[in-house]
Amino acid sequence: MIRVLLVDDHPIVRTGLRTALAGVDGVELVAEVATGEEAVAVTERLRPDVVLMDLQLGPGINGAEATRRIRALPDPARVLVLTTYDSEADILAAIEAGATGYLLKDTDPAALVPAIRTAARGETVLAPNVASRLVARFQAPAQSLTPREIAVLQLVADGHSNKAAARALFVTEATVKSHLVQVFMKLGVDSRTAAVSAARLRGLVR
Repeated sequence: MIRVLLVDDHPIVRTGLRTALAGVDGVELVAEVATGEEAVAVTERLRPDVVLMDLQLGPGINGAEATRRIRALPDPARVLVLTTYDSEADILAAIEAGATGYLLKDTDPAALVPAIRTAARGETVLAPNVASRLVARFQAPAQSLTPREIAVLQLVADGHSNKAAARALFVTEATVKSHLVQVFMKLGVDSRTAAVSAARLRGLVR
């Protein structure tokens, strides 16, 4: 029996998913929650096999952060993202957080249960257009980052602030910020987290 926790802040969505999973052989919906904090707490308490996770959850932590916390638990549940958001930043943040799969809410209901079973086995499941985005990102020529830009990005990936990175590289904080702006433009992202995720996917940083 695959035990599923549903995380979504929209009651009508939870109702639809509950209906879709009702009576499905080998799948049991053990709980529904509306916030990221509840998702972590209930996962820790009930130990579901798969968490169906929306990304935007209103006040509190978002789905990517909830995924990160769930995946940090001992013997963690698999997290299958189910959301309306398909930007590269959202996809990369979820995958970097440890999500096993990424589906969109326009997914054919008939594909949901097989996706849950796939995720429960620890296998990756991606919506077709999400997979296409990732393949395109891998295949696109990495606009060449300079050695200094890669050095800055590696320090960011290691958790250094701009000020700490500047000290490590013997440059000013303004120089670090300038390098990061160039990195964001070249990788097509808009945040430090997304830059690190994109760079890791491309093998540019550890």
